[in-house]
Amino acid sequence: MSPFRLEKRHLLYLFLSALFLTNALLAELLGVKIFSLEASLGLPPAQLPLLPGYILDFNLTAGVMIWPVVFITTDLINEYFGREGVRRISFITAGLIVYAFAVIWAVTRLEPAAFWLELNSRDPEGQPFNINWAYTLIYQQGLGIIVGSITAFLLGQLLDAWVFQKLRRATGGRFLWLRATGSTVVSQLVDSLVVIYIAFYVFGNWPLQQILSVALLNYIYKFFVAVLLTPLLYPAHRAIDRYLAGTAPEQQPRIRA
Repeated sequence: MSPFRLEKRHLLYLFLSALFLTNALLAELLGVKIFSLEASLGLPPAQLPLLPGYILDFNLTAGVMIWPVVFITTDLINEYFGREGVRRISFITAGLIVYAFAVIWAVTRLEPAAFWLELNSRDPEGQPFNINWAYTLIYQQGLGIIVGSITAFLLGQLLDAWVFQKLRRATGGRFLWLRATGSTVVSQLVDSLVVIYIAFYVFGNWPLQQILSVALLNYIYKFFVAVLLTPLLYPAHRAIDRYLAGTAPEQQPRIRA
């Protein structure tokens, strides 16, 4: 048995896990910015009347830009390493997100150096500017958003892994597009609702109708992104299969229920 062939399986899981963890953490940190999808694409506001009294545009957190990478990576880990593989990296990632927020909380409470404040005391137009206030505002997120995002992340990932394997067994391993898309659209429905509900209903004061409207708007975006990105799984699978081609069957990743 070649040690190199034995190592391939572990290197694959390490690479996919690192990709998953990096993008999940970045999405959490970048999510503090809200952007207009329509304006970014040069389109007029959507003005969607999702629920009575609420007409909404696609104003989304910047984190959604890289969540598609998390979707794809989750499906690849699930396909080659099963639910246990997804569960393991999901719990590790959630723990590291908590750690990152704790470090950020501590760092934002450090006293800024006087020369740093002086050097950054004005913006490019010459207006007074408090960089320490801006730094703290950008990096700190409310407790509700942190709790909501971590809870939604774990629930979404565990549900995704479960639905993926259910569809895989139901179809006899066929129809990759079905289990990949189906698991994502189901899990992200829960994810979209939980994060908004905890952050702005449990910890905030949003009315329930607004919670449902914003959650539905975020889900519409994630639904279409999941559908559009599904074809990318096929070349990714071919690349991984070629990478593992010389590996003996007993060395290859096993699919676990």
